[in-house]
Amino acid sequence: MSALHRLNTLAPEAAREELLRCCGSSRWVEAMVRARPFRDVEHVLSEAGWLWEQTGPDDWHEAFKHHPRIGDVSSLRAKFASTATWSSQEQGGVNGAAEAVIQGLADGNKAYEERFGFIFLVCATGKSAEEMLGLLRARLGNPPDEELRIAAGEQAKITRIRLEKLLAS
Repeated sequence: MSALHRLNTLAPEAAREELLRCCGSSRWVEAMVRARPFRDVEHVLSEAGWLWEQTGPDDWHEAFKHHPRIGDVSSLRAKFASTATWSSQEQGGVNGAAEAVIQGLADGNKAYEERFGFIFLVCATGKSAEEMLGLLRARLGNPPDEELRIAAGEQAKITRIRLEKLLAS
């Protein structure tokens, strides 16, 4: 059975659980469950993007809360160590990040959360720890409303990648 067929035929509660792994917005998840059945993978991805565009700040904040907070150095070390099992495309040079970069990410995440009220969210696929630190520092200067929209855009990218993984399994 293909992953698409499985997603289309899951009981609603099981479909919710699968989709929640892709995006933590309950409004988006419910809309995706109702949108089934999907014709093909491209239909899933286009519907997911369109439905995300129909959400707003409350939905975005809910989705952000489903991501782990990177708030201390030991959490960052564990996060980067776990990427060793990912494909080389996703590793993006994160393995072996310098201690100063790890500390910079921890400190930057704390400052970001204090400034904006939510965790720093970036689609990390293919990005090194140094690149993520540069993005974090650059985004700290954004106006709050602009940063919220940027983070929502990053969530959309993450959701798409997770859906692709779900449908490839």
